[in-house]
Amino acid sequence: MAERLVTGDKAPAFTLQDSTGKGVSLAPRPGRSTIVYFYPAASTPGCTKEACDFRDSLSSLQAAGYDVLGISPDPVEKLAKFAAHESLTFPLLSDADHAVAEAYGAWGEKKNYGKTYEGLIRSTIVVDPDGNVALAQYNVRATGHVAKLRRDLSLDS
Repeated sequence: MAERLVTGDKAPAFTLQDSTGKGVSLAPRPGRSTIVYFYPAASTPGCTKEACDFRDSLSSLQAAGYDVLGISPDPVEKLAKFAAHESLTFPLLSDADHAVAEAYGAWGEKKNYGKTYEGLIRSTIVVDPDGNVALAQYNVRATGHVAKLRRDLSLDS
């Protein structure tokens, strides 16, 4: 299992394709932080709830200086359908080989119904304007996560 990131770590750089096939990179953004959230699968109940919560909070997050990037192992085509169906206006990125998830410590051993397997661990990493980890949360719950994240970032709900 990949080592989890902690506050102060340098966030691993990446470029992934978004739902339109365009490359999107994590790069230092003067004056802007980036919320990078990892979710297991587009169009599943929990992932849809989490994505819609980010969508509904997007304008206030952006006003507070935060951009949002969603990352899953789904192919670009599935992300495009998910984005269109749920009216998601932030980038959804395809990490089909889960290399970025591994670099962020968001890929590893999971247990479900007594079965152990490797998979994506629902996680959120906040990257500051200089490209350093400001907050790292692993094994988050889909429901209520955005509200908790807003509290953890001291943003008004």
